[in-house]
Amino acid sequence: MIIVLLGYMGSGKSTTGRLLAEKLGFDFKDLDNYIETRQMCSISSIFKSQGEIYFRKIEATSVIELCSENNNLVLALGGGTPCYSDTMSYLINHSKVVTVMLNTSVDNLFTRLETKKSKRPLISNLKNGELKEFIAKHLFERSFFYSQAEVSVSTNNLNQKEVVERIVAKLF
Repeated sequence: MIIVLLGYMGSGKSTTGRLLAEKLGFDFKDLDNYIETRQMCSISSIFKSQGEIYFRKIEATSVIELCSENNNLVLALGGGTPCYSDTMSYLINHSKVVTVMLNTSVDNLFTRLETKKSKRPLISNLKNGELKEFIAKHLFERSFFYSQAEVSVSTNNLNQKEVVERIVAKLF
């Protein structure tokens, strides 16, 4: 089984993924870290030097590689990964994959991302006061893809361990 965590940036995919993998005795992969290791540079550098389209192609290829080569894996996607290159369709039609959306409110995402803008290529150039509106608009645009996940777990007002428990309860 491959459990794929998806949701907007700041929804807790990486942290939750590590804890979930530990609880289940699965391996854990963070897609962004996987790409940075393979490309030998940061996601921000890829965005700056090659552009978003190039990055999205690498993402799609990396998802296919990871899902083809692994079992008993928790994979944390990037926020936009399911929205490009038919990746969501690939995931929901893959016999070993279960998709789990971490559903987080705009207010909670704003609080989590406000102090980390510089580390996030898609929001690093936003001026003060633009972030919340950007998140709301972007989340709406991506909701079509996110809503296709087989399982949805709200992360609002929960700590990471509680989120993991909810995922486990829904999957097993």
